[in-house]
Amino acid sequence: MKRNYTAPHGGHVAQTELLTGRAMFTEAYAVIPKGVMRDIVTSYLPFWDKTRLWVLARPLSGFAETFSQYIMEVSAGGGSDRPESDPEAEAVIFVMEGELALTIDGAAHVLAPGGYAFLPPSCDWTARNRGSEPVRFHWVRKRYQRVEGIDVPEAFVTSDGAVEPIAMPGTEGRWATTRFADPADLRHDMHVNIVTFEPGGVIPFAETHVMEHGLYILEGKAVYRLNQDWVEVEAGDFLWLRAFCPQACYAGGPGRFRYLLYKDVNRHMPLKMSGGA
Repeated sequence: MKRNYTAPHGGHVAQTELLTGRAMFTEAYAVIPKGVMRDIVTSYLPFWDKTRLWVLARPLSGFAETFSQYIMEVSAGGGSDRPESDPEAEAVIFVMEGELALTIDGAAHVLAPGGYAFLPPSCDWTARNRGSEPVRFHWVRKRYQRVEGIDVPEAFVTSDGAVEPIAMPGTEGRWATTRFADPADLRHDMHVNIVTFEPGGVIPFAETHVMEHGLYILEGKAVYRLNQDWVEVEAGDFLWLRAFCPQACYAGGPGRFRYLLYKDVNRHMPLKMSGGA
């Protein structure tokens, strides 16, 4: 199965272009279409050389509060030997373009497109681009929720092509999920999976649940139901969903529709509001 991973390249919009676009921010969801990921909205991070990034999501009170998500663009010779400043942050790296030289606790790995790494909190890791072309990858971060009596999961490296997608029951393979961590492994408090729909595949009901989502479309196009709205989306778009945002999907084709999906899992709901009594 050929896999495509659409990544932003930046640039600027011509002065002759119309302002009308698909970007929106509501009380339940946000849509950041690929056309707004331009040079002017990039950011930089301490201790990352020859690197810029697009911040797609950050913890936001009253919206999605559990995670941040970046698209990193590291030029040739760039990277970091001090990538993470928060010792409680866990992470997933997913490569879309180029090759990323990753060291984890002294072990060297090279992640090509489709490469995936889970990095537990306080992990000793570095990231470098030793190639001649930029490497572009997702970096999903979450503050790990420790539970007494449950170990912290270990780091691991795999790839999209190395994990067999699991079809949803009763869909004849039209809706499948590539799960990089075992859903029953309670050491993990977040999952970052890949969801695949064949043309005509649907989510046939309005999913309404506590999990927050960061949803980056890797390939194809679809119509997504978000709260009370139907929204057209395509490869390179990002959807940011708060808890309990109703959601459904219709993948109209002509090709597959695939997206990288974050969700928070496997922990009690806090009974004390942040900042409250």
